[in-house]
Amino acid sequence: MSRFQFVVPVLLILCLGGVAYGEANTSDGSPAKVQVPKVEREGIWQPASGGTQVPLWPASVVLAKPDTGDHPEATGNGSPLVGGRMWYWASYVTRPTMTIYRPKGRNTGAAMMVLPGGGFYAVATDLEGTEICDWVVRQGMTCVLLKYRTPQVWENAIGKQQRPKVLLGLEDAQRAMGMLRERASSYGIDPHRIGVMGFSAGAYLVANMSNTEERTYPLTDAADRQSPRPDFAIVAYTARMLDSSKGKNNLELQPWVKISAKAPPTLILHAMNDPTDNVRQGMAYALALNDAGVPVDMRLYAKGGHAFGMRPTADPITREWPGQVKQWLRNLGMLGHR
Repeated sequence: MSRFQFVVPVLLILCLGGVAYGEANTSDGSPAKVQVPKVEREGIWQPASGGTQVPLWPASVVLAKPDTGDHPEATGNGSPLVGGRMWYWASYVTRPTMTIYRPKGRNTGAAMMVLPGGGFYAVATDLEGTEICDWVVRQGMTCVLLKYRTPQVWENAIGKQQRPKVLLGLEDAQRAMGMLRERASSYGIDPHRIGVMGFSAGAYLVANMSNTEERTYPLTDAADRQSPRPDFAIVAYTARMLDSSKGKNNLELQPWVKISAKAPPTLILHAMNDPTDNVRQGMAYALALNDAGVPVDMRLYAKGGHAFGMRPTADPITREWPGQVKQWLRNLGMLGHR
C-alpha cells in the first residue's frame, strides 16, 4: 500500500472534520459546533437539475494526477454543521469539470466562476459551490462551478509549508477560464465580463489566477490561447498568503505570492475571528494589491469564523456579505444589461 493510499484519505477526514471547516469558539459568544457522523462513498459528483457539467480536458489528454493517484472519485458529507445543515464534498478528482448554470430570466451577459474551498483535500460542492451559484444566477449572471483536481498536499520542509511547484487546481481554473472565453457566444456571456469567486483554498487559487497568465501545462487547443486572467475577483477567507514567521503584526506575503499590476478589481471578505485563516491573510493581500495600483475593496466583520458560505447564521457577515458583493458588482457595471 502506498503512503498516499493510506495517509491522504485519513488527512481528508481530519481536515474536513474540524480543521479546515472550524467555526468560532463559544467563548466569544458564537454558537457551539454541532458534530455529525461523516460519510464518504465512492462515486462521481453530479449536479442537480439545471446544471450542465462539462469536462475540462479532452479524454485523450493525459493529466497529472492528484496525490491519491487513480483512487476512484468519492463524495461525502462533512462535520460540523454549517447554518444548521450538513455540507457535502467531492474528492479524489482526477478528471476535473465545470458545471454551467445559466440565468432563467434576465441575462446581464456577465459570468462568475466559483472555486469552492476544501483545504486542497476536497471540493465543498454545495456550501461554497451550488449554493453560491443559486445566488449568482438570481443576479442575472451565468455561474460556473469548478470541480478541480484534489487532493494535493502542501508539504512541510524545515517546519515551513511549501507551495507545490505545479498547482493542479490552478491549471484547471485557467483551463476553464479559457474555455468560457472561447465558447462565450454559445454560453450567452460576454468574454470580457467573466469573474471569479473563491473560498479558502479556492480563494488562494483565485489570487493566483488574478496575478499571472503563465500556464504550467502544454496548450491543448484554442481555449488555451485565451487569457486565463479574470475580469474581476472575489476572495473569501483566503489562506496561504501571509508569511507568519515575520511576527504577529507583520503583513508580508509568502515568497511564492506574486502580485501583478494587471490583476483585476478585487473584493476581499473575511471575519476577524476566523480561527483557521487569520484575517491578516486577506489584509496582507489587499495591501499588496493596493501598492501595485490594483483597485481593491475589503469587507471585514467581527464574527463569522471560517467556511460560512452563504448560509445565514447569527453572525451578521453571513447575512450581509451577499448584498455587499451585489453592490460591488453593480459598481463595476457587471449587473447591467449587455
